[in-house]
Amino acid sequence: MAAFWTLAPVMVLAALGLLFVRKAVHAALLLAVVMISLAVLYAGLDAPFLFAVQIVVYTGAILMLFLFVLMLVGVDASDSVVETIRGQRLLAVLAGLLLGVTLVLGIGQVTLGATVGLGEANEGGNIPALANLLFSRHVVAFEVTSALLITAAIGAMVLAHRERLDPKATQADLAAQRVRDFSAKGTHLGPLPAPGTYARHNAVDTPALLPDGSPAALSISRVLAARGSVRPVSPTEVAPVDGAQGDGPVPESSETEGGR
Repeated sequence: MAAFWTLAPVMVLAALGLLFVRKAVHAALLLAVVMISLAVLYAGLDAPFLFAVQIVVYTGAILMLFLFVLMLVGVDASDSVVETIRGQRLLAVLAGLLLGVTLVLGIGQVTLGATVGLGEANEGGNIPALANLLFSRHVVAFEVTSALLITAAIGAMVLAHRERLDPKATQADLAAQRVRDFSAKGTHLGPLPAPGTYARHNAVDTPALLPDGSPAALSISRVLAARGSVRPVSPTEVAPVDGAQGDGPVPESSETEGGR
């Protein structure tokens, strides 16, 4: 009882947070809070099998699959509000109503005493009793649910897969493109190092520099750029080489001698 009154407000707040948070990663973490709290309630009701399934399958597998897909798609990817399947909103409303009716009927049976008590249901042990029900009376529903989960996993991989239309640019291709950019600007490379990126620090949030002093966009993860966690580049961090001709940046400290 104490566990219920402690975890029930947490679960309700986390469930409401799922509806109002703006980032999908935060929603997934709130869903983890609900799942773990529900597992604790199962353990308090002497249902060790449901406790283990809730932790291992739902929290440890399915929720991690959600996070894996979010990381593949990108946390900065915007959600599309275009209805790609006709009638999906109507089907969603009908499915929600069906779920609500199912919950009302289940709560009504528990309240009116139409269900079998836990003592009688767990007379031979909780796990043997559940196994007997799953693989005898409800084996078809169990197999259909398994197929549904496999279909969801395959669908997540298909949605997260991206076809590469162009070959991946190599370092030589990037260097050649930068040479062409310098030529288009009318800027002479001079005796400075060949075009490339020059690391200023070994931190992942510090961008590398291009020969013209601008930060290299490819040196910073898109996730960090979307979060706004990239360190800004100040003009004082770039100093000219003594006696060098032409314009261009070089690192002023020994931390930048290594290129990346």
